Amino acid sequence: MRLKKVDIIAPIIIAEADAWLLLAILRAIGFDLANFLQKVRMGFLFVPLNFALKFLPIILPLLALIYILVGSLFKERVVAIFQFFKFALVGSLNTFIDFGVLNLLMWLSQTMAGWEYSVFKAISFSSATFNSYLWNKFWTFQKKETKVGAGEFSKFYLATGIGFLINVGVASLIVNVIGPKLGISPLIWANIGAFVAVLCACIWNFSSYKFIIFKK
Repeated sequence: MRLKKVDIIAPIIIAEADAWLLLAILRAIGFDLANFLQKVRMGFLFVPLNFALKFLPIILPLLALIYILVGSLFKERVVAIFQFFKFALVGSLNTFIDFGVLNLLMWLSQTMAGWEYSVFKAISFSSATFNSYLWNKFWTFQKKETKVGAGEFSKFYLATGIGFLINVGVASLIVNVIGPKLGISPLIWANIGAFVAVLCACIWNFSSYKFIIFKK
């Protein structure tokens, strides 16, 4: 299946941004690959994973191209599947923007729990949502209209509001109600809460974007 030029360029841009944001987040949370693999008794993976992290800005775009090529195989039969492939790739960038902004705010304030965390999560989620809107509108669902009417705006903010409640609510529940378990540090637990929240909101986000906001 031959891809459009935009379907080649977009994954490269997204994956390149993913790579640098991931490296920044790992550095922010003080992730030690060797120590982590030693704890899970998989130290034999240190060399290949260390190599992968070192060359992530090169490896990830290549993997993204392969990924989108696989997704394009469904383009003619079930368009929604190809759209979900693109949506998921955009979602990876949304996730890293979410985590990046969240960790930046926690680092600046040295606060990793409480009502401040919920505010930080709201800000990071809003940043990721704005990115999601642009990429999904013009690439995933290919709405070419640059002018946005009141109807689209109202649908977008309604869907975003529900996604906001799911995302921030789940993250706050895990961090502030359940709290750190299994000896996990508050910083890592805060990121786990954010990750679970992203997963919970994923299905709603795709459905609302496809069938409500960008319905053709």
